[in-house]
Amino acid sequence: MEGNITDGLKYVGAGLATLGMIGSALGVGNIFASFLDAAMRNPSAAPQQTGNLFIGMALAEALGIFSVLIAILILFVA
Repeated sequence: MEGNITDGLKYVGAGLATLGMIGSALGVGNIFASFLDAAMRNPSAAPQQTGNLFIGMALAEALGIFSVLIAILILFVA
């Protein structure tokens, strides 16, 4: 009986760990929305800001990848 409860709680914990993907998706959407807003206001400055755009996107996506890694660790290691 206890093995089933711990397995169930493991799945709940892994599901809760993947909620970090929501923050990652919101962050990437916010980054691109801000970039497009700024590019429409000043099109000549957009090419210089493209590098910053991709750095911000990579950092925001890293949080989502970390949350998936935590979920995998909870499922298979814990």
